[in-house]
Amino acid sequence: MKADLVIRGGLLVDGSGDAAREADVAISGDRIVDVGARLPAGAREIDAKGALVTPGFVDVHTHYDGQVTWDNRLSPSSAHGVTSVVMGNCGIGFAPCRREDRDDLVRLMEGVEDLPEIVLTTGLPWAWESFPDYLAFLDARFYDTDIAAQLPHAALRVHAMGRRAIEREQATAADCAVMAKLAREAIRAGAIGFATSRTINHRASDGTLVYTLEAGEAELSAIGMALGAERRGVLQVVSDFNDPEVELAMLRRVVERSGRPLSITMGQNHSSPDRWRILLSWLEDCNAAGLEVRGQVSGRPIGMLLGFELSYHPFSYTPTWKSLLHLPVEQRLRALADPAIRAAITSETPHAGDFMGADYIRSFPLMYPLGHPVNYEPAPHSDVASRAAALGVTPAEHAYDLMLQQDGRGVLMLPSINFAGESFAAVEEMLRHPNTIYGLGDGGAHLGFLCDASLPTYMLQHWGRERSRGDRLPVEQVVRGLSARPAAAVGLRDRGLVRMGYRADINVIDFDRLALGPPHVAYDLPAGGKRIVQCATGYRATLLRGVAVREDDAPTGALPGRLVRGAQAAA
Repeated sequence: MKADLVIRGGLLVDGSGDAAREADVAISGDRIVDVGARLPAGAREIDAKGALVTPGFVDVHTHYDGQVTWDNRLSPSSAHGVTSVVMGNCGIGFAPCRREDRDDLVRLMEGVEDLPEIVLTTGLPWAWESFPDYLAFLDARFYDTDIAAQLPHAALRVHAMGRRAIEREQATAADCAVMAKLAREAIRAGAIGFATSRTINHRASDGTLVYTLEAGEAELSAIGMALGAERRGVLQVVSDFNDPEVELAMLRRVVERSGRPLSITMGQNHSSPDRWRILLSWLEDCNAAGLEVRGQVSGRPIGMLLGFELSYHPFSYTPTWKSLLHLPVEQRLRALADPAIRAAITSETPHAGDFMGADYIRSFPLMYPLGHPVNYEPAPHSDVASRAAALGVTPAEHAYDLMLQQDGRGVLMLPSINFAGESFAAVEEMLRHPNTIYGLGDGGAHLGFLCDASLPTYMLQHWGRERSRGDRLPVEQVVRGLSARPAAAVGLRDRGLVRMGYRADINVIDFDRLALGPPHVAYDLPAGGKRIVQCATGYRATLLRGVAVREDDAPTGALPGRLVRGAQAAA
């Protein structure tokens, strides 16, 4: 029978890591039905001559838990070739949740993931209490990507323990039994896994430390063993690893008892620039022992973007800046061009109050202009302080002037992870390691100071094509890292490869034209909330379940995406 669609004559990078080759791809319904040379004509065709044909990308680290309840487009991820997202990471989410606990979970999401309270209270419909109810609500909705949900530990803990969870008391045996029971229910309903946070960087908007920070081994084991009893579901952990020997030994025991795969967040922390090697060695030891443990890594620096229209900048807490906050955005940006205002702001001492990052956002020697086109791997000694010294101005004055560019929308990058010593050497080693997967895009979170959901485009453009300060990665490796490897890591084995029988989630990419745009602010959240987004050019088409959800870098309006309940069998 004639295929519904044939993608004709593209350079196929099929997600396996094998060498690229010219091939046609035939699709019927939501499946790939043939891959080869000179396939028969389809009912419709896409001319992919000169373009890459890849699997749709799988992003295993997002925070769309709220956005999926009010929006049908998983922007910005869907603009970067992503066709499947996994949310609920870091143990932050909104189910299970009793009515009386809603405010606590909103404050936690607001503080940890920079989602304003007004956006959440306006947008969340709260049409659920249990986790199965939450999935049922999502199951009735349609999206431009597929979505999969992890059970968030913070919500689970509060549901089982009430205020004792927020006060970080140790769970009793009875508490652990309740959490284990709810975890089994969630997995049976279709949760793809369980996620938790153990980092002091995660705090509610009122300053309360994340509720799961000191959860004991008995609690984590009980939940892990609940997943093990169901023989499905993955585990995800973010931790400071301040005592790596103790923490990693505990996590290994949880994996051994549960028999479930685990992924940990890892990167080169500038305050302890060699600790990532301890984590990498631990991953190797675990996998050598037959345990399925991976590190989630990012291909570029992690930190904050700073700008006059963003959530933070070096002058956020100066008196003159605060006096401008009542002005509409455009009027405020025009006022900043006044030399008198510039002189006042750059000479004032900030009054930060209780903001823990007040000193950090004035770290001029660690700050770089992001530029246009954007540059996440700046040259040595191109930081704001060094540039200011060369120009004979103060670092504060130079930072101000850089942010004043682009009509007051210039952006500075302030990395704290993955750029120690102004080098990508550690990043490259982690990206190439067999026990790591690409992740940490954080789509749907940190809306006012980063947009790492654009990582897929960056990985292809920078690591696959443009990098000049070190070795590039083979395009085949980059595509595999964006598709087959993360898909397999979370059990989505029906996608991530362009092969017969697999899901027809496919990107057609003009590789020579592929480019990541500068970050900019959109005011499109509930209650007019703002977020940073980054556009991309070069995506000729993105297909989800065989349907084009984007063509020529624009949405088509099609919404074939659905909730994915749990692991999916290989084709």
